[in-house]
Amino acid sequence: MVLSTAKCLPAGLHVYQTLDGDDLTLCEIEIANEEDIFVWNGVEVGGIQIPTGSDCEPLLLNVLHLATSGEGEKCQQLTESPQVFPSNAEVGSVFTALAIPVGAIFLSSTERTNEGWTAIPQEDWRKTFREQGLTNGSFVLIQDSSNNNNSMLTKQGEWITTVNETNWIQVKNLCQSESEEELVKIPATANTVVFDIRIKAIKELKLMKELAENSCLRPIDRDGKLLCPVPDNCTLKEAELRIESSLGLCPGKAPTSSQLFLFFTMGSHIQPGTEMEIIVEETITVRDCLKIMLEKLGLPGDTWHLRKMDWCYEAGEPLHEEDATLKELMIYSGDTLLLIEGKLPPPGFLKVPIWWYQPRGCAGPWRSHQDQTNGPPPQGGVWGASATQGAPGDTYAEASLCYLGDIEISEDATLAELKSQAMTLPSSEFFVPSPAFLRAWTVESKRPSRLLRINQQQLREYKLGRRTEICLELLQKEENLGPQDVLLRIQRRLPGERAYGPPVDLVWDTARGWTAGALQRQVADCCSLPVEKIEIAKYFPEKFEWLPVSSWSLQTTKRKKKKKQENLQGAPYYLKDGDTIGIKNLLVEDDGDFSTDRDDAGKEKQKQLALGGRKSQEALRGQSSSVVSGAESPGRPQRPEASLSIHVGSFR
Repeated sequence: MVLSTAKCLPAGLHVYQTLDGDDLTLCEIEIANEEDIFVWNGVEVGGIQIPTGSDCEPLLLNVLHLATSGEGEKCQQLTESPQVFPSNAEVGSVFTALAIPVGAIFLSSTERTNEGWTAIPQEDWRKTFREQGLTNGSFVLIQDSSNNNNSMLTKQGEWITTVNETNWIQVKNLCQSESEEELVKIPATANTVVFDIRIKAIKELKLMKELAENSCLRPIDRDGKLLCPVPDNCTLKEAELRIESSLGLCPGKAPTSSQLFLFFTMGSHIQPGTEMEIIVEETITVRDCLKIMLEKLGLPGDTWHLRKMDWCYEAGEPLHEEDATLKELMIYSGDTLLLIEGKLPPPGFLKVPIWWYQPRGCAGPWRSHQDQTNGPPPQGGVWGASATQGAPGDTYAEASLCYLGDIEISEDATLAELKSQAMTLPSSEFFVPSPAFLRAWTVESKRPSRLLRINQQQLREYKLGRRTEICLELLQKEENLGPQDVLLRIQRRLPGERAYGPPVDLVWDTARGWTAGALQRQVADCCSLPVEKIEIAKYFPEKFEWLPVSSWSLQTTKRKKKKKQENLQGAPYYLKDGDTIGIKNLLVEDDGDFSTDRDDAGKEKQKQLALGGRKSQEALRGQSSSVVSGAESPGRPQRPEASLSIHVGSFR
């Protein structure tokens, strides 16, 4: 097994140097934070030898060449395709990669896409891409020898995209369906003004002259979606439009330099083609922009707010500053805003969804319902969560979160005030004497996560964030946890059964240290058993595994001779509030098995899911390898699989 540094490049993952020196620390071999490590045999992957090192870094280049028709004839239009080449490969290898006859090669950097092409002399074809100064995103224009009479470059080195020595922009008529023409090609260069293209397109499409005052050109993307209109006074280069782009001639004026063209839609689930369009001044406030959008949608009321769609096409953070202008919030033309139902809290306030947490199985309203995947359920709705941290065994194996409602509270309020306000929401049949009888947790992945322990601490100090949800747990008596206290759920294993009894809360004071011995003594005192007659283990619900908790021998490093302190907060236990601790009475049974039948079923299910995912990956890998082998080394036999032995030392 070999460890090598790797880096994600635009062309994919590339392997660099091999990490040598087993006695060296990560700092000594200059491993940076969050660096990728690639584990392999050091020679090949999937039977294909992998080149390594910075000399052969892959480059992602945009290669342009004349398209080929179905009959094998050259078309009059260039096609662009991304191609990956090693940076130390010869420039002339592009002909082999594209399977075209030897001809002419022209290069252009990313910043000069439509002009400034440089012809590469044939004697320089043996130079590498790196020696020619190419980087990721550079353009390579290929012209085969059959087109020598029809050069693709003009006198000034301008890029010509067809063999008849004419640049053009394709304009589609989207104004009048009764027009005789639907599509025209307008000659243009990178410095052609958009206004000239629009007027000429109106004439060639034989449209009404009135459209000259009330029309605009909009780029059309690969999916056919109309993008933001292009201002009339800018050139194709300034508008970042490439030659051969497709534009739509649409009714309506393009926005001025002080206006914004925005898309907007209702809800967080964006369906392509459902967005509406609006042109507003960039100095308009968020509140006024929201009103205009609500009027266009015909929605009444003021219980709405705006969110900006992020780069993942999901709802981003709300636009809280409703009196700020769109320009101040850096909203640009072409952005998509989402109208989300729900009024935003005033500045300095939080809108917190409140859940009721029941860690033990209960009848009535606590029966598990189907998971709610699209936000909180209605008041009284339930999220059923199997395999919760508090219930690993077959008994009490269900825990539920019941949605009570939202509260609006100041960030300066204390946790006790949040509990008091939550008690005013419609609740279950349980009676809560005072906020001290409530335990508060943050909610993550539909289960309790972080314990909020200090009642008099301000919510601002908890750094809850605007998307935090809180669940409350009813206690049998008042609770006031200190900063050194850790709340654990302990469960005693039932003798002769692969099951556990109901969970019991254990407050462990860690002031004397996070050691395994201290935890064992605390658990033994709670269970009234001798400390040497019990064995404890932490439960990992996501893996359906139990890890026995025991003291480990102190390790020393070779260099600093510094003792490593025993701490259950670190690896491999990572003990925290809410964790489940299983207890086995060695007077009754002394085997080392902590698992239950439910754990076996959970592991089997995970195994089946992993097997299905592995099969799909192997199928994709088989398709990929067949393409690679067919293109580079046809008929190359795959190496047989071999067993791999890995020795892992004991660090306990």
